[in-house]
Order: sequence, then structure tokens, then C-alpha cells
Amino acid sequence: MISKDQLDTAAKEGIISPAQVAPLLVFLQISESENSNQTHEPLKFVRSFGDIFITLGIGILVLSISQLSLSLYQYFFPIVGFVLLAEWLVGNRRLALPGMAILVSIIFLVHQALNFDNEQSTLLGLGLASATSLLFYLRYKMPFSLLPFAGGLVAMAFFQIGAGLLATPIIISGLGIIVFSVAMWFDIRDTKRQNYLSDSAFWLHLLASPLIVHGAMLSMLLGDNRWIQGVGEEMIIVIFFLGFLLLALLLDRRAMLISTQIYMIYALTQLIPAPFNNSQNVVIYILMGLGLIIIFFGTFWYKTRHLIFGFMSNTKFSQYVPELIQLDNTPNH
Repeated sequence: MISKDQLDTAAKEGIISPAQVAPLLVFLQISESENSNQTHEPLKFVRSFGDIFITLGIGILVLSISQLSLSLYQYFFPIVGFVLLAEWLVGNRRLALPGMAILVSIIFLVHQALNFDNEQSTLLGLGLASATSLLFYLRYKMPFSLLPFAGGLVAMAFFQIGAGLLATPIIISGLGIIVFSVAMWFDIRDTKRQNYLSDSAFWLHLLASPLIVHGAMLSMLLGDNRWIQGVGEEMIIVIFFLGFLLLALLLDRRAMLISTQIYMIYALTQLIPAPFNNSQNVVIYILMGLGLIIIFFGTFWYKTRHLIFGFMSNTKFSQYVPELIQLDNTPNH
């Protein structure tokens, strides 16, 4: 922000008049305050079309390499090449989208180099993918790195548990809650959404949400829960989704709803045995209603958030979530 001394200097040099110093300073202070209070979830993947152009080049390069008949040791050379490319594009130029492509390319090349024909090699591959992602995060502070890192660890847990997941799907939700807790650890430390900590939480929320929803829904709908029979499977799905929607609204994390919506549609159309194309099917009308709710919340997200949770703005809990007071300059998206 421009300081008062700088404005005074500008007035002395005749750039602005002395009478303009005070009102201009107030205007700059208000603008800075408004910008710092923007709590919406900005997507920081792309800064220009050049990022997309570079990412396409990386994709073509790794696709070409994958078509070569390389041995385990020969894959080491392109992997090192991509690491050097990461130093240039991510370490020096701070390009997010190309960095994501480079990380995925390295993980893919490691996968190609290993022979996944037994349990040990599969676990090794998942472990290397997680380790590579963690190193990327520690080296470049690239938030996306946490998604394959946590995803690899969750996949390793799934692989170790094996068939037990089918008998106790609530374990899936448990793993999701662990990832969600880590995401909240990042979120709490950056409630104003100003640095890489909140961006890191974004990617973890994308992973945590489907895990929590999938495990919970399977436990409720496919388990031996007699109380559900009196409520109805459709209503259970709707109630669960609305509860998750309120949680996302409180935390100001629309990212949590992306995977939840996809799974909700799957659950309504697949888990409930009924002809979906029947005009008498209640599922169709439930989907229509939920679609309208999603459009409404998406359009009036911050106004709705303030209306429902505004009473908590002066409580101790409010310091752990983004600002609960509606801002006039806050965009409704």
C-alpha cells in the first residue's frame, strides 16, 4: 500500500494537490481492507494462456516418452529431466498448472518404470508417488502436491485393509475425516485465504469429501440399519447432502460440494433400485429440487452464509473460519 509519506512527497512534487492527500489515503486504506477480506475460493491454477500452452507441451512430451521401450534404469533420465524442468518452471517462474503437469508426469514415469504385478510392487509404487508428491510440496510449496500425497497414503491403506472395506465401509469415512482434519489445520491458519496454506486445504478437501460421503452413504444405505426403513433411502440421501452443504457453507468451502454432488447423483440413480427414466420416479424430482438448491446457493453463497451463520460472527468459533459478516463488495460466486 502507498504510505502517507509517499503521498506527501507526490504532493510536494506537484503530482497531486496537498488537499488530495488525506482523502486519497482513506480511499487506499478502505480498498486494502476490502481486498484483504475477500474470502471466496479463487482458482490460482492459471495465470495466462501461456501456462496452458506449456502444460500441453509437457503432456505431449510425457506421452511421447511413454511410447518408448525404456528399461527401469533408462526411465531415470526423463525423470531427472522433469525434475530439472520443475526447478525452472515451478521453482523459478512459479507456474502452478505446468507444475501440476510435471508432478503427474514424474509419478506416471515412476509407474511405468516399475512392474506392478504383485502386492509389494504396488505398495512400492504408491509409496514412491506419495514420497515424490511430498518432496514437491516441501521444495516448491505447491499446494496440488498434497492431493497425490494424501491420495497415495489413502490408497495404501485401502490396499492393506483389502476386503475388510466392503464389510466395514465406515473405515472409508474415517480416512476421509483424517484428511479433512488435516485440511482444516491448513484452513485455520489462513482464514483470509491469502497464501498457499488455504490452497493446500482446497486440494485436501477435494479428496476428503468423497471419502467421507462414500463411506457414510454405504454404511447407511447398504448396512443393516432398520431405522432407515422408516425414513426412506431418498430422504436419507437428501438430508445427508443438505447437512454436508451447511458444513461447506460454514467453512466457506464450495470445493467440498463438487465430489459430494457427483456422488449424490450416483447414489440416487444407482443405489436406489428404480427405473430412472420413469416420469413417476420420485428420484427425478429430488434431483430437480437439489439442482435448484445448488443454483440458489451458488448464486447467493455469501448472503446465505451470513443469513444462516451470521449470529456466530462475534463468537470464539468465528476465528477459525473465514469472515461470517456479509461484505457488500463480495462477489456472489
